[in-house]
Amino acid sequence: MSATLIGYARCSTDGQDLAAQRAALAALGVGDDRIYTDHGFTGTNRSRPGLDQALAAVRAGDTLVVAKLDRLARSVPDARAIGELLQGRGVRLQIGGSVHDPADPMGRLFFNILATFAEFEADLIRMRTREGMAVARARGKLRGKKPKLSDRQQAELRRMHATGEYSISDLAELFAVSRPTIYRVLKRTS
Repeated sequence: MSATLIGYARCSTDGQDLAAQRAALAALGVGDDRIYTDHGFTGTNRSRPGLDQALAAVRAGDTLVVAKLDRLARSVPDARAIGELLQGRGVRLQIGGSVHDPADPMGRLFFNILATFAEFEADLIRMRTREGMAVARARGKLRGKKPKLSDRQQAELRRMHATGEYSISDLAELFAVSRPTIYRVLKRTS
């Protein structure tokens, strides 16, 4: 039985593209049909279907390949947990062009250093984002998400609901919004 390369790629938002990660994995020898992905899942969210599928696909002797460690995990505890899981199953981890053996003390040290830097980078990004939002808020530039319905539409929705002739589903269909949006509009007035 030959060893298989299993790839994993992740992007935090649906608007981001996985093309660069897929190309990097392909350059490292991972077949396109062996790449598992997650869209719109942050590295801090451990519940990632694509990662779960990749971990289920690897067998003893296989190698899990990621373009960069921060695509696999963004916290040291999560990276360690994944590393220990792979080690326990006899699976190697390849980050970019480097294969890491978590059973080797030097490999474990290097892996932990990379995980620490990935977590530090994520913390810096969060801090800069919060600072940028605070500055924008202070300047009046950050006002939140634009409502789906205008004030006039909301007033009409409330009026129609008050007649008792329209169900929540009817109103959602008429105004082309979701039922939770209808509930939010009605809750704001109660």
